[in-house]
Amino acid sequence: GNAAFAHKGGIHVSAIMRDSRTYEHIAPELVGNKQRVLVSELAGQSNVLSKAQDMGLNLDPSSEQARRVIEKIKTMEHQGYQFEGADASLELLLREATGEMNETFTFESFKMLVEKTAEHPVVSEAFVKLKVGSENLYTAAEGNGPVNALDNALRKALQTYFPQLKEMHLSDYKVRVIDEQDQTAAKVRVLIESKNFTDTWSTVGVSSNVIEASWEALVDSMRYALLNELSLENEKTTSSEPRGLVNH
Repeated sequence: GNAAFAHKGGIHVSAIMRDSRTYEHIAPELVGNKQRVLVSELAGQSNVLSKAQDMGLNLDPSSEQARRVIEKIKTMEHQGYQFEGADASLELLLREATGEMNETFTFESFKMLVEKTAEHPVVSEAFVKLKVGSENLYTAAEGNGPVNALDNALRKALQTYFPQLKEMHLSDYKVRVIDEQDQTAAKVRVLIESKNFTDTWSTVGVSSNVIEASWEALVDSMRYALLNELSLENEKTTSSEPRGLVNH
């Protein structure tokens, strides 16, 4: 199963990084599986370093940078975030902490209009203000719900600059109440799964407002999609750059 070779506790991860046989009775590959390290409120330094290594990030275990990112992850987990089910949001967080994150767009504001009349279904409309480079963008779009309207408005604003977003779509959307005793004022956790032709990734958002939590997870989903695309573009650009100029 998916959790057969998953490790969450800091001591476990520290041990398997030295010798996987300490907690794995066979090699996962022998049964078509793979080793997974999870990051949660139980995570230690080893968990974060292992994930950073998997992502190709250089995070010095003895640095103040490593200590700060571990503390930030634990604080966010206590606030309700759940990174073990949102690897894409975790990668974005780690890339920001290590200075290896180039933002493709900057969020400025959004507004939601939800209208219900007696004889008609609910209409949701989103207004989104973004910045791409030096360009200010302001778009509006309707949807069959608030999250769909936000998704449509984001795409409308960004697809001119990043046409690869046409290839991705939301494949799953989950809402979980975190503090049940607070009833309708409770915090919620939103998990969004997204797909394109080759990959699947998950992002998370947390807020006492379900729209804000959804927005956070939605924006992370698009940031991650563009992160992968920009990496590929950078590789192509680097490999195709001329090594010198010849004067004629």
